[in-house]
Amino acid sequence: MVTNQEKQFYIAGKWQEFANIARLPVVDPASEQVVGQIAAGDAHHVDLAVAAASRAFPAFSQSSVPERLALLGRMHSLLMERAETFAEALTMEMGAAISFARASQVPFAAEHIRVQMEVLENYRFVKINRHTATVKEAIGVCALITPWNWPLYQITAKVAPAIAAGCTVVLKPSELSPYSALLFAQLMHDAGIPPGVFNLVNGTGESVGAALARHPGVDMISITGSTRAGVLVAQAAAPSVKRVVQELGGKSPNILLDDADFGKAVAKGVLAGMRNVGQSCSAPTRMLVPAHRLEEVEELASATASAIRVGAPLDPATDMGPIANRAQFERVQVMIQAGIDDGAKLLCGGLGRPVGHDSGFFTKPTIFSEVKSDMRIAREEIFGPVLSIMPYKDEEEAINIANDTVYGLGAHVQSSDPERARRVALRIRAGQVHINYPAWDGAAAFGGYKRSGNGREYGVYGLEEYLETKSILGY
Repeated sequence: MVTNQEKQFYIAGKWQEFANIARLPVVDPASEQVVGQIAAGDAHHVDLAVAAASRAFPAFSQSSVPERLALLGRMHSLLMERAETFAEALTMEMGAAISFARASQVPFAAEHIRVQMEVLENYRFVKINRHTATVKEAIGVCALITPWNWPLYQITAKVAPAIAAGCTVVLKPSELSPYSALLFAQLMHDAGIPPGVFNLVNGTGESVGAALARHPGVDMISITGSTRAGVLVAQAAAPSVKRVVQELGGKSPNILLDDADFGKAVAKGVLAGMRNVGQSCSAPTRMLVPAHRLEEVEELASATASAIRVGAPLDPATDMGPIANRAQFERVQVMIQAGIDDGAKLLCGGLGRPVGHDSGFFTKPTIFSEVKSDMRIAREEIFGPVLSIMPYKDEEEAINIANDTVYGLGAHVQSSDPERARRVALRIRAGQVHINYPAWDGAAAFGGYKRSGNGREYGVYGLEEYLETKSILGY
């Protein structure tokens, strides 16, 4: 146990424990051992949290920008002070390698808060054009549903802009990685959040998530998760006509044009696809390469994957820990078998655990080549360290293959010619395209086309999802 609040919810400014409540086990994916139990909420607890958020909204929505900036500043400072505690919690609850948690999971989460401070400081909530004012106002009570793969990062990506906008919040984190969320709720309390502005109810999607989606007192719901979960939330939310923002699945392409530096581009592409054990919605897991350079790519990719150190998450030398939970581990094994059954060329990795790991949800970094667009591994989101190399004959075919998917979350383009890379990027149907592996930008709009969702997160685009637009004529 990493927190004393694992059997409590944070509602109306205090930790509350309820009698006769169900418990959900928390499993350490490296050992497969139960390391704790959390309280499992239901519609009753959602009602209490929404009521608290509704009571708090009138006052908080009218708080000043300096007041909200100060609150965000305290949140950011506390997160940086407690960075190691959060990193260790992420390692326990979802198996993140401690080095990755320290270098990416926690700092990027903090950056979402810092970016919102920057946005809020410069945002104009009232714009006047002649006699008409356009006013941006907080939308109301916001239900936030976050996933298990980037637990803290996705919480701050939603909570920070909601707070910046003047909204009140009910958070439902994933029950599979709940500790970082509980620690974050305590952080919010310690930062001096007014009672009811931030609330947390743990539980399953079928119980707490569904209750939030259909609740008439919720004005907006933002979910990051699978496409299946996003569809269910949207269906439940439809009768109350609340705003629904979804960041869902992906099957992102990585186009290596023939003028790219393959010595660098292939290795970086493998590592990008397998970052966070491949458990990222926007992971570039389809590597599209010129057919005449396929053999070269196969050698470079195999060498990179073989050098990835899979091991105990708390070992600083570990590059890749386990898959975050049993269901996902089994899903990845099924998809590796599907690749084999469909006739893809297995370059490295494959079924089962790596040598030396008889338990834990450890998975071999796996690469398939000669993958065709009609194979399951090319069409379905795997969410594990599995990369598909797909040959193409010319640039036009590469673009067609890249767009031949029901998803459209992320994409990558590699080229030594910036103008050519830009031209190709503009033709890819995805919400975010990376050229030559740029640095992460917490202010860049993030969201999907097609079945990858709707709406945008991060930066000013994320803030505006939590705002309503009002026109005042004769202002």
